[in-house]
Amino acid sequence: MATNQDVKNQLASRASQPAQQPQSPEQTIAAYLKRMGPEIEKALPSHMNADRMARIALTTIRTTPKLLECNVSSLLGAVMQAAQLGLEPGLIGHCYIIPYGREAQFIIGYKGMIDLARRSGNIESIYAHCVYEADEFDYELGLHPKLHHKPATGRRGEMKYVYAVAHFKDGGYQFEVMDKEEIEKRRSRSKAAKNGPWVTDYEEMAKKTVIRHMWKYLPISIEIQQQATQDEVVRKDISSEPVSVYNEAIDVNITSAESVPLDEEKQADSSENSTLFDE
Repeated sequence: MATNQDVKNQLASRASQPAQQPQSPEQTIAAYLKRMGPEIEKALPSHMNADRMARIALTTIRTTPKLLECNVSSLLGAVMQAAQLGLEPGLIGHCYIIPYGREAQFIIGYKGMIDLARRSGNIESIYAHCVYEADEFDYELGLHPKLHHKPATGRRGEMKYVYAVAHFKDGGYQFEVMDKEEIEKRRSRSKAAKNGPWVTDYEEMAKKTVIRHMWKYLPISIEIQQQATQDEVVRKDISSEPVSVYNEAIDVNITSAESVPLDEEKQADSSENSTLFDE
């Protein structure tokens, strides 16, 4: 049975021990990321490393202090979203994690869209460029579409258009052109229109917008098409489904070629080509 002296000794011992300092938000998130390591490892493609992903995510969070004010579960959900798509958040432009109110929002970047498209194996090259006032630029649609762009040197003026081009391994190609007014219209549909990459990396987001519009015409698998729909989303936690906060979804064509009779397939191809170059 403990005596009064024993209790006094225990209290004295506790008093002599340094008080534990509460963890900062950054330390809390770092601890969670470390604990999530095995789950991140499972989600990542084989060429990516969970420790590297955690370090990059923590660096992204440090460089955007408002993320530390976000709900930790949604922040971890955004990191898991990046891991599942095999995209690295941060400066290279694969994807971004930005604050959306008290929740973290995941956004695919221009380079991320390019990377997802290339994974299909059917695309030889895909790229996008901005066109400025002083540039030499012309394009035509119709039965024989063509595009010509010769960038000016020196001061090129304001951005006027953005275009994207995809060359397919079978020799075909697809291109899309948008003027700045259309880019701005689509930007306005985003909940992140006034912060994040739309402010810091406007041209990159403009390029991504055109590629996003072209996405449904590219020869890529349904799985990759569906991956691209996980753009501008919020996840309440790592296990919940992502919820879009963008007002325009990417169309995903889930009709396979094998399910269309030959005659109908020819008609569909004819109709689609007309739509691609005449809209």
